[in-house]
Amino acid sequence: MFSMAERAAVAVGPNVRRERNLVGVTLRELAARIGVSVGTMSAIENDKVSPTLMRLQEIADELQIPIKRLLSGPVADPSPPVPDPAATDASAWREFAPLSVDPVLRSAIDVFTETGYHAATMRIIADGAGISVAGVYHHYRSKQSLLVAIFELIIEEVRVRLIRARDEGGADPVERYSNMVEALALYYVVRSDIAVVGTNETRSLEEPAAGRIAAERRGMQDLMDAELDRAAAAGAVVHPRPHTTARAVTTMCAALPQWFDPTGPLSPEQIAQEYAGHARAMLGMRPAYS
Repeated sequence: MFSMAERAAVAVGPNVRRERNLVGVTLRELAARIGVSVGTMSAIENDKVSPTLMRLQEIADELQIPIKRLLSGPVADPSPPVPDPAATDASAWREFAPLSVDPVLRSAIDVFTETGYHAATMRIIADGAGISVAGVYHHYRSKQSLLVAIFELIIEEVRVRLIRARDEGGADPVERYSNMVEALALYYVVRSDIAVVGTNETRSLEEPAAGRIAAERRGMQDLMDAELDRAAAAGAVVHPRPHTTARAVTTMCAALPQWFDPTGPLSPEQIAQEYAGHARAMLGMRPAYS
């Protein structure tokens, strides 16, 4: 027999995160239900705190799952980090590896997502990372530098995925643009936690980073607009003001984390393909070449 005060013998953090996401419970909600802080809950999911079996049973009860699903061993070997397929394989822009970031940045993503940037403190972030506040400052000089690092991570990954998706479309500008919309929508669904930070915390950025990141975002929109212009030049776009509609398409994709339910009837891939179809319909797109 084991005592409920004993601690789990396996790394359970990835399992807790997986099961929480599957049932659609936020980090903050689960933390409140079991009576711990957001930082502590983040630390459990990042394997920086080893919960007792009693605590795991509380989590399992709140998620309405058997505790054995949390004790089945880690869902992935976190060392070495798994490279993102889209970064190395031009045909893999629809594939996503687990986000590979350091524990401090992972905790910051969790905390900013759940509490918002202004309510977050370096203490809560440190708790989530399982290190001291001084340890956080050793890696990041301020809370603002954490936010900037998150935005840079988003921009770099989205840019790579957009380019890979565009290039897979060959010479057809309609296919290239459609792929880019699909890639953008898929990112916002699969990376919903970090994407929420990127959508909600733009006004929290300070200069000079705010201006630089705004310019980089415009650059990504320019990538998509270039394909839209090529499609229009080929007579494949009916809408008289395609750029205005393209901004609506981008905003539509950015809103996906606000409502997409991973337990719903549609997969991320199906949602992304539907959004690409919505974009074509909104723009009145037709095949560029026939």
